[in-house]
Amino acid sequence: MRRALYLVYFWLIVVPIFLVLTILTALTTIVGCLLGGERIFSYYPGMIWSRLTCYLALCPVTVKGRAHIKRGRSYVFVANHQGAFDIFLIYGFLGVPIKWVMKAGIGRIPLVGAACRAAGFIFVDHSTRKAATRSVAEAERRLRDGASVVVFPEGSRTPSGKMGRFKKGAYQMAVDQRLPIIPITLNGPFNVLPIGSLNVRPHRMEMVIHPALPTDGLDTSHKDLQDLADQTRAVIATDLWEAYR
Repeated sequence: MRRALYLVYFWLIVVPIFLVLTILTALTTIVGCLLGGERIFSYYPGMIWSRLTCYLALCPVTVKGRAHIKRGRSYVFVANHQGAFDIFLIYGFLGVPIKWVMKAGIGRIPLVGAACRAAGFIFVDHSTRKAATRSVAEAERRLRDGASVVVFPEGSRTPSGKMGRFKKGAYQMAVDQRLPIIPITLNGPFNVLPIGSLNVRPHRMEMVIHPALPTDGLDTSHKDLQDLADQTRAVIATDLWEAYR
Protein backbone atom coordinates (compact mmCIF):
# COMPACT_ATOMS: atom_id res chain seq x y z
CA MET A 1 0.00 0.00 0.00
CA ARG A 2 2.78 2.42 0.94
CA ARG A 3 4.64 1.63 -2.30
CA ALA A 4 1.52 2.24 -4.38
CA LEU A 5 0.92 5.60 -2.68
CA TYR A 6 4.50 6.64 -3.35
CA LEU A 7 4.23 5.73 -7.03
CA VAL A 8 1.09 7.84 -7.38
CA TYR A 9 2.80 10.72 -5.58
CA PHE A 10 5.95 10.36 -7.66
CA TRP A 11 4.38 10.22 -11.13
CA LEU A 12 1.56 12.69 -10.54
CA ILE A 13 3.41 15.24 -8.40
CA VAL A 14 7.19 14.77 -8.39
CA VAL A 15 7.70 14.19 -12.13
CA PRO A 16 5.71 17.24 -13.34
CA ILE A 17 7.38 19.50 -10.76
CA PHE A 18 10.81 18.07 -11.62
CA LEU A 19 10.30 18.76 -15.33
CA VAL A 20 9.28 22.36 -14.65
CA LEU A 21 12.22 22.84 -12.26
CA THR A 22 14.61 21.39 -14.85
CA ILE A 23 13.41 23.77 -17.56
CA LEU A 24 13.56 26.78 -15.22
CA THR A 25 17.02 25.77 -13.95
CA ALA A 26 18.38 25.30 -17.47
CA LEU A 27 16.99 28.63 -18.69
CA THR A 28 18.26 30.49 -15.63
CA THR A 29 21.71 28.95 -16.04
CA ILE A 30 21.91 29.74 -19.75
CA VAL A 31 20.75 33.35 -19.43
CA GLY A 32 22.78 34.07 -16.29
CA CYS A 33 26.01 32.64 -17.73
CA LEU A 34 25.55 34.41 -21.09
CA LEU A 35 25.15 37.70 -19.22
CA GLY A 36 28.53 37.17 -17.56
CA GLY A 37 27.51 35.59 -14.29
CA GLU A 38 29.03 32.15 -14.80
CA ARG A 39 30.59 32.07 -11.32
CA ILE A 40 27.13 32.32 -9.75
CA PHE A 41 24.78 30.85 -12.34
CA SER A 42 26.88 27.79 -13.18
CA TYR A 43 26.45 26.57 -9.61
CA TYR A 44 23.55 27.95 -7.56
CA PRO A 45 20.58 27.16 -9.87
CA GLY A 46 21.82 23.57 -10.22
CA MET A 47 22.47 23.28 -6.50
CA ILE A 48 18.93 24.40 -5.66
CA TRP A 49 17.46 22.12 -8.37
CA SER A 50 19.37 19.15 -6.96
CA ARG A 51 18.32 19.75 -3.36
CA LEU A 52 14.68 20.19 -4.31
CA THR A 53 14.79 16.96 -6.32
CA CYS A 54 16.05 15.01 -3.29
CA TYR A 55 13.44 16.60 -1.03
CA LEU A 56 10.62 15.95 -3.51
CA ALA A 57 11.68 12.31 -3.91
CA LEU A 58 11.55 11.96 -0.10
CA CYS A 59 15.21 10.98 0.10
CA PRO A 60 16.84 12.32 3.30
CA VAL A 61 20.50 13.24 2.93
CA THR A 62 23.39 13.01 5.39
CA VAL A 63 26.74 14.68 4.69
CA LYS A 64 29.94 13.91 6.61
CA GLY A 65 33.38 15.46 6.32
CA ARG A 66 32.58 18.78 4.66
CA ALA A 67 35.26 20.37 6.87
CA HIS A 68 37.90 18.63 4.73
CA ILE A 69 37.19 21.12 1.92
CA LYS A 70 39.08 24.41 2.18
CA ARG A 71 37.25 27.36 0.70
CA GLY A 72 38.89 29.00 -2.28
CA ARG A 73 41.00 25.94 -3.16
CA SER A 74 40.67 23.90 -6.34
CA TYR A 75 40.23 20.13 -6.07
CA VAL A 76 39.56 17.12 -8.20
CA PHE A 77 36.69 15.30 -6.48
CA VAL A 78 36.36 11.60 -7.31
CA ALA A 79 33.36 9.52 -6.30
CA ASN A 80 31.89 6.07 -6.78
CA HIS A 81 29.00 6.04 -9.26
CA GLN A 82 25.92 4.31 -7.88
CA GLY A 83 23.08 5.82 -9.89
CA ALA A 84 21.40 8.88 -11.38
CA PHE A 85 20.85 10.44 -7.96
CA ASP A 86 24.63 10.73 -7.49
CA ILE A 87 24.34 13.98 -9.45
CA PHE A 88 21.70 15.45 -7.15
CA LEU A 89 23.54 14.31 -4.02
CA ILE A 90 26.89 15.87 -4.98
CA TYR A 91 25.61 18.97 -6.76
CA GLY A 92 23.08 19.73 -4.06
CA PHE A 93 25.05 19.02 -0.91
CA LEU A 94 28.81 19.21 -1.54
CA GLY A 95 28.71 22.88 -0.60
CA VAL A 96 31.26 24.31 -3.08
CA PRO A 97 31.05 25.35 -6.76
CA ILE A 98 32.08 22.59 -9.13
CA LYS A 99 32.41 21.77 -12.81
CA TRP A 100 31.22 18.38 -13.97
CA VAL A 101 33.20 16.08 -16.23
CA MET A 102 30.42 14.26 -18.07
CA LYS A 103 29.68 12.02 -21.03
CA ALA A 104 29.34 13.76 -24.39
CA GLY A 105 25.83 12.33 -24.82
CA ILE A 106 24.46 14.60 -22.09
CA GLY A 107 25.29 17.57 -24.31
CA ARG A 108 22.63 16.37 -26.76
CA ILE A 109 19.77 16.60 -24.24
CA PRO A 110 17.58 19.60 -25.16
CA LEU A 111 18.10 22.62 -22.87
CA VAL A 112 20.12 20.56 -20.39
CA GLY A 113 23.04 20.22 -22.80
CA ALA A 114 22.95 23.95 -23.58
CA ALA A 115 22.89 24.79 -19.87
CA CYS A 116 25.87 22.51 -19.21
CA ARG A 117 27.86 24.14 -22.01
CA ALA A 118 26.97 27.63 -20.76
CA ALA A 119 28.08 26.63 -17.25
CA GLY A 120 31.48 25.50 -18.53
CA PHE A 121 31.06 21.80 -17.80
CA ILE A 122 33.43 19.43 -19.61
CA PHE A 123 32.13 16.82 -22.03
CA VAL A 124 34.32 13.73 -22.38
CA ASP A 125 34.48 12.41 -25.93
CA HIS A 126 36.03 8.94 -26.18
CA SER A 127 35.32 8.54 -29.90
CA THR A 128 39.00 9.05 -30.75
CA ARG A 129 42.24 9.42 -28.80
CA LYS A 130 42.52 13.02 -30.09
CA ALA A 131 39.03 13.87 -28.85
CA ALA A 132 39.75 12.35 -25.43
CA THR A 133 42.96 14.39 -25.19
CA ARG A 134 41.00 17.55 -25.95
CA SER A 135 38.58 16.71 -23.14
CA VAL A 136 41.41 16.38 -20.62
CA ALA A 137 42.96 19.63 -21.86
CA GLU A 138 39.64 21.45 -21.38
CA ALA A 139 39.30 20.09 -17.86
CA GLU A 140 42.84 21.22 -17.03
CA ARG A 141 42.08 24.69 -18.38
CA ARG A 142 39.11 24.92 -16.04
CA LEU A 143 41.29 23.84 -13.12
CA ARG A 144 43.85 26.53 -13.96
CA ASP A 145 41.00 29.06 -13.84
CA GLY A 146 40.38 28.13 -10.21
CA ALA A 147 37.49 25.69 -10.60
CA SER A 148 37.05 22.30 -8.97
CA VAL A 149 35.87 19.34 -11.00
CA VAL A 150 33.95 16.19 -10.16
CA VAL A 151 34.75 12.89 -11.88
CA PHE A 152 33.36 9.38 -11.63
CA PRO A 153 36.48 7.24 -12.30
CA GLU A 154 34.40 4.10 -12.90
CA GLY A 155 33.14 5.76 -16.08
CA SER A 156 29.55 4.54 -15.75
CA ARG A 157 27.03 3.65 -13.08
CA THR A 158 27.45 0.35 -11.31
CA PRO A 159 24.95 -2.37 -12.29
CA SER A 160 25.18 -4.05 -8.88
CA GLY A 161 25.80 -1.28 -6.33
CA LYS A 162 29.38 -2.46 -5.88
CA MET A 163 32.33 -0.40 -7.12
CA GLY A 164 34.03 -1.23 -10.36
CA ARG A 165 37.64 -0.58 -11.37
CA PHE A 166 38.78 3.05 -11.28
CA LYS A 167 40.22 4.34 -14.56
CA LYS A 168 43.33 6.48 -14.34
CA GLY A 169 42.25 9.24 -16.76
CA ALA A 170 40.66 11.32 -14.02
CA TYR A 171 43.93 11.48 -12.18
CA GLN A 172 46.09 12.82 -14.98
CA MET A 173 44.65 16.32 -14.74
CA ALA A 174 45.09 16.35 -10.96
CA VAL A 175 48.74 15.34 -11.23
CA ASP A 176 49.38 17.71 -14.15
CA GLN A 177 48.04 20.65 -12.13
CA ARG A 178 49.44 19.44 -8.79
CA LEU A 179 45.97 19.59 -7.28
CA PRO A 180 44.79 17.53 -4.31
CA ILE A 181 42.22 14.82 -4.85
CA ILE A 182 39.28 14.44 -2.50
CA PRO A 183 37.62 11.00 -2.52
CA ILE A 184 33.87 10.94 -1.92
CA THR A 185 31.88 7.91 -0.80
CA LEU A 186 28.27 7.82 -1.96
CA ASN A 187 25.75 5.51 -0.32
CA GLY A 188 22.08 5.12 -1.17
CA PRO A 189 21.62 6.40 -4.75
CA PHE A 190 21.70 2.80 -6.01
CA ASN A 191 18.63 2.05 -3.89
CA VAL A 192 16.84 5.17 -5.13
CA LEU A 193 17.38 4.68 -8.87
CA PRO A 194 19.81 2.06 -10.25
CA ILE A 195 20.96 2.02 -13.85
CA GLY A 196 18.39 0.74 -16.35
CA SER A 197 15.40 1.44 -14.11
CA LEU A 198 12.67 4.09 -13.84
CA ASN A 199 11.43 2.56 -10.60
CA VAL A 200 12.36 5.34 -8.16
CA ARG A 201 12.21 4.45 -4.48
CA PRO A 202 12.54 6.75 -1.47
CA HIS A 203 15.71 5.90 0.41
CA ARG A 204 18.16 7.72 2.62
CA MET A 205 21.40 8.82 1.00
CA GLU A 206 24.80 9.60 2.46
CA MET A 207 27.87 11.43 1.21
CA VAL A 208 31.18 11.03 3.03
CA ILE A 209 33.89 13.55 2.09
CA HIS A 210 37.36 12.23 2.86
CA PRO A 211 40.59 14.16 3.57
CA ALA A 212 42.45 15.42 0.52
CA LEU A 213 45.19 13.28 -1.03
CA PRO A 214 48.19 15.31 -2.28
CA THR A 215 49.57 14.77 -5.77
CA ASP A 216 52.90 16.58 -5.29
CA GLY A 217 55.84 14.49 -6.40
CA LEU A 218 53.79 12.21 -8.62
CA ASP A 219 54.15 12.02 -12.39
CA THR A 220 51.85 10.89 -15.15
CA SER A 221 53.44 7.48 -15.57
CA HIS A 222 50.96 4.63 -15.79
CA LYS A 223 52.11 3.22 -12.44
CA ASP A 224 51.73 6.46 -10.46
CA LEU A 225 48.31 7.20 -11.93
CA GLN A 226 46.99 3.68 -11.38
CA ASP A 227 48.39 3.59 -7.85
CA LEU A 228 46.57 6.86 -7.13
CA ALA A 229 43.36 5.49 -8.63
CA ASP A 230 43.65 2.34 -6.51
CA GLN A 231 44.40 4.42 -3.39
CA THR A 232 41.32 6.60 -3.78
CA ARG A 233 39.17 3.56 -4.50
CA ALA A 234 40.38 1.97 -1.26
CA VAL A 235 39.59 5.16 0.69
CA ILE A 236 36.08 5.33 -0.77
CA ALA A 237 35.51 1.66 0.07
CA THR A 238 36.16 2.23 3.78
CA ASP A 239 32.82 4.03 4.23
CA LEU A 240 30.64 2.06 1.85
CA TRP A 241 27.58 0.49 3.42
CA GLU A 242 27.90 -3.26 3.87
CA ALA A 243 25.49 -4.00 1.01
CA TYR A 244 27.82 -2.28 -1.45
CA ARG A 245 31.10 -3.94 -0.44
